[in-house]
Amino acid sequence: MDSGYNKILQLMPKNWKIYKLEELTTKLGDGLHGTPKYSLDGEYYFINGNNLTNGKIEIKENTKRVDKAQYLKYQKPLNDRTIFVSINGTLGNVATYNNEKVVLGKSACYFNINDNVDKVFIKQFVSSPDFKYFLECNATGSVIKNISLKSMREYEIQLPPLPEQTQIAKILSAIDDKIENNLAINKTLEDMAMALYKHWFVDFGPFQEGEFIDSELGLIPKGWEVRRLEEIIEIKRGGSPRPIKDFIADEGLHWLKISDATASNSPFLYTTKEYIKIEGLRKTILIKPNSIILSNSATPGLPRLIEFHTCIHDGWLHFPKINRFNRYILYLLFLDIKEHLIQQGNGSVFTNLKTDILKSQLIKLPPIELEQTFTNQITPWFEKIKSNTKENHTLTKLRDTLLPKLVSGEVRLKEFREGIDAEINSA
Repeated sequence: MDSGYNKILQLMPKNWKIYKLEELTTKLGDGLHGTPKYSLDGEYYFINGNNLTNGKIEIKENTKRVDKAQYLKYQKPLNDRTIFVSINGTLGNVATYNNEKVVLGKSACYFNINDNVDKVFIKQFVSSPDFKYFLECNATGSVIKNISLKSMREYEIQLPPLPEQTQIAKILSAIDDKIENNLAINKTLEDMAMALYKHWFVDFGPFQEGEFIDSELGLIPKGWEVRRLEEIIEIKRGGSPRPIKDFIADEGLHWLKISDATASNSPFLYTTKEYIKIEGLRKTILIKPNSIILSNSATPGLPRLIEFHTCIHDGWLHFPKINRFNRYILYLLFLDIKEHLIQQGNGSVFTNLKTDILKSQLIKLPPIELEQTFTNQITPWFEKIKSNTKENHTLTKLRDTLLPKLVSGEVRLKEFREGIDAEINSA
């Protein structure tokens, strides 16, 4: 046995045992190696690893559908004991099966947990940073990473007695439930803000009884104006030190990538996965807290509200000077015109959103007093979203730090509860 394995045995409580994952399952396999026949009105969704999000199956706008005949042809034995893990391309996304009407693709594997094992405990185990590290270390493929079913079957799990599995699962699930509840509240508040924006700034709902005038954008309420976006905000691109690999570091300045933004559904960002050396600051742009940025490539038209100091590359646009609209209104505006902006972009692989496109965008500008009234209405909603996002950031960090220690037995339940209390009290 290697030294790492010996360390696990030393840390593991004596009443815990080590099992291979296949020993804890009745079935472990992957999805369809091929393409089914799609159907626009099919009632079953063809999902892959990128549909596994936050512990659930996420059906996206571009998720393909199949009819019942294709479902019956390619269905897998999924049940209420099924856990999914993405094993091709994006590694380590996890979800449980909840009777969704789906056909599984090859980039996700599934395993059905034995009845004498706590399914939620296993889900937490395969959601841990240690398991994702295992996936990264054992992946093959130079371009598209892949984990074999053999590696999945032979992965070893330290398993406590069933009552302790259940207690650990309950504690970790309580953290996940709080995070999920905050996400649901945030979505509701953001939907409310966008609905109110469209009612005021697109449909002119409160002003239908007033006088309207002609403009370049059609009829607008009297007292409103049509302006180019560059007239109310200064628009600049980020910058990248090159070659970027020479500047990536374990610590230093935060380095914000598009993937940091797409990994979260929150408007607010608090951290990045990567850092760059201080020397790179000469070739990039440092963004301060309470700023707003907009992606201009890869996933263009994506606005994010920044709550920390971070450097941005030239795939982002930033706004050093804002004369009208606070950043919350700008966030809603960018979301509203996103598809229109993308249609004007160019690029054979990725759509690129040039600064000139954004600068020339025509917008409807209300009187300053109406703008302020709208700002006063939506600001408490965004502040609550920000508060919930910050809390989720703290909870996620706590969970990711203590989860591997808890599910390995390095930290027992009493110590874990003490750790939670200390983290919450210091937050």
